[in-house]
Amino acid sequence: MPVLRIDHYNLRANSELLEILRHFYCDIVGLEMGVRPPLKSIGYWLYAGEKDVLHLSQTASDEIRESHVLTTFDHIAFSCDDFKSIESRLITKGITYKQSEVPSTGQIQLFFNDPAGNRIELNFAPPKT
Repeated sequence: MPVLRIDHYNLRANSELLEILRHFYCDIVGLEMGVRPPLKSIGYWLYAGEKDVLHLSQTASDEIRESHVLTTFDHIAFSCDDFKSIESRLITKGITYKQSEVPSTGQIQLFFNDPAGNRIELNFAPPKT
């Protein structure tokens, strides 16, 4: 059975960081709160349009999250539009970001970190000339 696409990714955090991440991904990145099944855990499903793309889950009080685990995760990327609006939001909120352009395609990318240190990439179609 072939893989069709990435469905979603999940970030787990304590209750305080969970709320910080929820606000960040809604207010800064532009995802929207959406329907979440009545699961036993506390959490949120954040949507891009009609699709849930980020699940935020609260860690259980007795759950041990190892901080010394080596990971190769680098970033999550979102396709976006309205570059000026999003860049303005990052500047207004004091979020440090790096901008780059993909050679030969002209695609614009913005890179920054969420409050937990996860790297985010926002992709924009090349400016129309």
